[in-house]
Amino acid sequence: MGLNDTYDVEKRAQSTTAEGLTKHHGKLMAEDGAVPGDTFEIGDSWYAKTQRLAGRLKIEQRGIERVPEDEREDNGFKALLNTMTMWLSANMVVSSFAIGVLARSIWYMGVADAMLVVLFFNLLGVTPVCYFSTFGPRFGLRQMVLSRFWFGWYGVKLIAVFNVLACIGWSAVNSIVGAQLIHTVNPDVPGYAGILIIAFCTFLVTLFGYKVVHAYEFWSWLPAVIIFLITLGVFAHSGDFVAIPWGVGKAELGSVLSFGATVYGFATGWTSYAADYTVYQPSTQSRRKVFLFTWLGLIIPLLFTEMLGVAVMSATFPNDGDNRYQRGYTASGTGGLLGAVLIYHLGTFGKFCLVVLALTIIANNCPNIYSIALTVQVLARWTARVPRFIWTGIGTGVYIAIAIPGYSHFEEVLENFMNFIGYWLAIYEGISLTDHFVFKRGMSGYKPEIYERPELLPPGIAAVGAFCVGVCGMVLGMSQVWFVGPVGLAAGEHPFGGDVGFELGFAFAATSYLCFRTVELKFFGR
Repeated sequence: MGLNDTYDVEKRAQSTTAEGLTKHHGKLMAEDGAVPGDTFEIGDSWYAKTQRLAGRLKIEQRGIERVPEDEREDNGFKALLNTMTMWLSANMVVSSFAIGVLARSIWYMGVADAMLVVLFFNLLGVTPVCYFSTFGPRFGLRQMVLSRFWFGWYGVKLIAVFNVLACIGWSAVNSIVGAQLIHTVNPDVPGYAGILIIAFCTFLVTLFGYKVVHAYEFWSWLPAVIIFLITLGVFAHSGDFVAIPWGVGKAELGSVLSFGATVYGFATGWTSYAADYTVYQPSTQSRRKVFLFTWLGLIIPLLFTEMLGVAVMSATFPNDGDNRYQRGYTASGTGGLLGAVLIYHLGTFGKFCLVVLALTIIANNCPNIYSIALTVQVLARWTARVPRFIWTGIGTGVYIAIAIPGYSHFEEVLENFMNFIGYWLAIYEGISLTDHFVFKRGMSGYKPEIYERPELLPPGIAAVGAFCVGVCGMVLGMSQVWFVGPVGLAAGEHPFGGDVGFELGFAFAATSYLCFRTVELKFFGR
């Protein structure tokens, strides 16, 4: 950085201060809490020097700071397309396909009943994601920062920890799926190599931030759609589809509820960072349009890929020991199942298709690795002073360290982790939606300028208390290999039961929050 650059930075500092910015914990803020982009480079601290380097490399410098209105350049119809393609690409991936596969491999469901579960539980799961996406343009704040208005300055740290675990877990699970595909194409490529390829490519995209992530997601769904359509056409022409009849009785009830919990967990998993990808849209953006385009971007790929997974997995029935689909799935999981369709019928071109599908995992991991940095910044003042892209790199290293040893246990990890995600997010949604509609009574009840003021935010006691009550409901209704709650046991056949953990978690959290928040407002007035 030369003398002229130093002079320009100091000149900007003087001009912004003259415009009425105040310094708050090292940040120059306007009255509405927004932080102008050119203030990140002011000063001689290591933070400012790092941000200047980021600026020269065109890396997004902004973290959890509120976006000023005049810097929201993601506008017009292109912004709505960005919103839709963001989620279209992130879900038109083999990880979504793998969810549909679980209906048969774990719960032994038929085809029609599994597809109905896919339809209704996805409709339920995507709704909170669509709704919270509309908060981004209205307030210019990230999802975890918005959570301070419900959980308070300190209570939100609990939510942030869960979200960090979610981002890392999703990324690890997704990279394992991609590595399985690559291993199916070339058994000489070890699982860790495929994981490293996917992780490195994801890091390159997320390193540069919001604009590059949206630019990548804008197009990356296209090859995935083409490959999945080829898979559908080849499989339909093969005649290997089996219309497995659905079951009856308590066993079927338990399977429907447990598979539904997994479908819901995958769909609603984006809730905790929904607003992160609309904060650069102007506050005048139509909330209905943001909701609609988010909904289209989510529901289309989720229904298509998961139902395709249900259909292809039907070819493993009956498992008589001489079934190439079952052999492929046993040998290489989802990758082997897809290989039984594509490689068997298309040969070398089928292998190419599998490699393309493996690389689409990058689109699914981008939201996780971009948002993990924003989540970590909510944990403490000092974490917010570490530039976003550094946390992106650290998060990448952590999930690589988890994915490589977990490569050989994918299905177990996926099932347990999806349910875990659905549980805590249902509790989060029960509290946040109750506060939004009952206590804040809509968007007018927020004061976004206080997002950095702990003394003005809610104490968070009610939210944390309700979260704990929600956990109690979750435990009563859960159905896992290692534990089945008493309500969950009654919702299916002994000893497996049926999973109603997320439903009870939501209901317990929402109901208790109504009581706790009423008392909290009476005593604290905020």
